[in-house]
Amino acid sequence: MEVTNHERIHADDRNLCKLAISELEGIYSELGLSMEELDLLDMPRRSFIVHFPVRMDTGKIKMFVGFRVQYNDARGPAKGGIRFHPDLTLDHVRDLSFLMALKCAVVNIPFGGSKGGVVVNPKGLSRNELEQVTRGYIRAIANHIGPFIDIPAPDVYTDEKIMVWILDEYERIKGEHVFAVVTGKPVELGGSKARSYSTSLGGIYVLEEAMKRMDMDKFEVSIAVQGFGNVGENAARILYEKGYKVIAVSDSKGGIINKDGLDIQAVMEHKGRTGSVVDFEGSTNITNEELLTCECDILIPAALSDQLNKDNAQNVRAKIVLELANAPTTKEADDIFFDKKIILIPDALANAGGVVVSYFEWIQNLNNDYWEEDKVRERLKKTMITAFNEVRLLCDEKSCRMRKSAYQLAIKRILHAERLRGNL
Repeated sequence: MEVTNHERIHADDRNLCKLAISELEGIYSELGLSMEELDLLDMPRRSFIVHFPVRMDTGKIKMFVGFRVQYNDARGPAKGGIRFHPDLTLDHVRDLSFLMALKCAVVNIPFGGSKGGVVVNPKGLSRNELEQVTRGYIRAIANHIGPFIDIPAPDVYTDEKIMVWILDEYERIKGEHVFAVVTGKPVELGGSKARSYSTSLGGIYVLEEAMKRMDMDKFEVSIAVQGFGNVGENAARILYEKGYKVIAVSDSKGGIINKDGLDIQAVMEHKGRTGSVVDFEGSTNITNEELLTCECDILIPAALSDQLNKDNAQNVRAKIVLELANAPTTKEADDIFFDKKIILIPDALANAGGVVVSYFEWIQNLNNDYWEEDKVRERLKKTMITAFNEVRLLCDEKSCRMRKSAYQLAIKRILHAERLRGNL
């Protein structure tokens, strides 16, 4: 049976939540958290279910269901995406909002975590219906979001066009300009430069810091990138432009390899013409599985969850695995990598560049002071390198995996903020 894109994305998120929750159970025990601390972490601060009417193109009114969960805001306003998905549930939104709180704490930006969305298949809507659903949802939650309360952003099946509708509807309600209410906007309406590739670039900054610790020379390493969507393609492009040798890339139709290195710009043009990286001239076609176990120094899974598992982890030959996808590595594979002394940089840190630049966009909006691209990149670099070194230091102290140390650091920061507020 064919797996739809909706089902795949939902499965990836489920695997992300499952991996995080299984990791956290052990961390709670190791940290010796009190019942009060556990209770505080176990429940979101606020959860909303809204029902709102939309007039469809047929002229008939249809009711829609929307959710918004603000899990924890002890460290600052809640921050999290809005998604449109037919399988969205409140429980799923709650789990994802908790993970956002952890991610913001890992990179130490002053945000809590939130998530929300509408139960809808956006591909079944006209452009007008999509806009009316967006505006209806924002009208329903407008009193519960804002620059100092909860700041939405793009997520699954939402984009900068939808963020503009959110901005416009919120400003109509408030009767004033409030650019900082939402991030992920076009640059012309208060968006930040470098946002479109910030997740990829943030991961590469972290990767380069890890390479320094391992005395790896950029001109001597080989890199394989699984996934050639926005994140994977931008990662491969940036690495190629920096002078790295990217030997293998893949998309949903298959992969290619050239041990002497690929011309990534030419691969991008080939995919634009043919719809896939497969059959690129001068390369050999390979499967995604072959890419994951190919001879390379750095492996970057930037596609689906559960790609590195107990069945193939022993065969991975990379020295560093950089998780740009959500939960591409199972817990069993994580353990195998730790035993093999493969450095695994977890998704909570590796792909946090997107939310960091969202934070920068928020700052720019509040100050009405917009930065040049070089400043955004420099600030992103500083934030990501600092976060990596803090996670790695804790990892060295505890002799544990980086995923565990990242979550431990996040939990400690959230609980510390709660203690300072007198909530513990």
